[in-house]
Amino acid sequence: MRVKIRFLLYILLVLPLALADLRVGFYKASCPPAESIVQAAVQRVFNRDRSIPAALLRMHFHDCFVRGCDASILIDSTRKEQSEKDAGPNLTVRGYDLIDAAKKNLEAACPSKVSCADIIALATRDAVFLSGGPFYPVPTGRRDGLVSNPDEVHLPGPTLSVSQAFQAFSAKNMTMDDMVTLLGAHTVGVAHCSFFLDRITNFRGTGRPDPTMEPALVVKLRRICGAASASNPDPTAFLDQGTSFTVDNQFFKQIGLKRGVMQIDQELANDRLSRGIVSGFASNATLFGTRFAQAMVKMGSIQVLVGKAGEIRKNCRVFNPNRRAL
Repeated sequence: MRVKIRFLLYILLVLPLALADLRVGFYKASCPPAESIVQAAVQRVFNRDRSIPAALLRMHFHDCFVRGCDASILIDSTRKEQSEKDAGPNLTVRGYDLIDAAKKNLEAACPSKVSCADIIALATRDAVFLSGGPFYPVPTGRRDGLVSNPDEVHLPGPTLSVSQAFQAFSAKNMTMDDMVTLLGAHTVGVAHCSFFLDRITNFRGTGRPDPTMEPALVVKLRRICGAASASNPDPTAFLDQGTSFTVDNQFFKQIGLKRGVMQIDQELANDRLSRGIVSGFASNATLFGTRFAQAMVKMGSIQVLVGKAGEIRKNCRVFNPNRRAL
């Protein structure tokens, strides 16, 4: 079955890339083992941490929606200059050690050939596949950015309406279908209680929980968040109440049953602009897998640097010494 799915994804995804700036197999000549090196790094971490796919999906999204997919999120802050890592939305982003490990092995095999931006895209694809999601060809050839500014981090938040969230996606040339599909990445991962506490206690100042949330879920989440302590002041809850570690269409089934944890997730099932897409994915797992692969490839091409733009970092956390910021 997976062979058939791979063939279908090749037809749907690879052929249209013939005219794109990026291309599948970019490193075939310059670094033949590039993709297998990244895959091995992901496998090692996944073997001990099944939550890493959610972490990489979040990293990839946060990177691409700020200055494009240029690995600017990987830069460490210094005493003189803060980076995107210091921006509020990125404080809980993780997975950096995995990227470092892949980069170290790539530099040993092919010095200064594979960009950190491509490592993020490839690692995310591999993690999605390990979690039961589709394997899709990733076009490569991205270059790494020369700027990482926390003041430029403006990401759609969890309390936005569908139309408000869509403004952020539309600005990146993403469609409503793309947005709903990509938010389906919430089929894995968790949310801190601080992101949804109002929905289970005092929704919009009513003194009552959000009426669009299933009462049983309200009770469950109150129990989780009520267990906050000095050592764990902001507990987490799974975003998908069904298959929390599997990339599948269960998320859409869950929000159709009023089991969305974050407000934007539940809004997808309620809003007329998106509920038809949600219903389609909830009833057709194959459709979601195909569209998810397409949307990930499309997101991965947002404002990419190619050719001689940017640089190929030797250390993903640090700009090369001779960089010239734009």
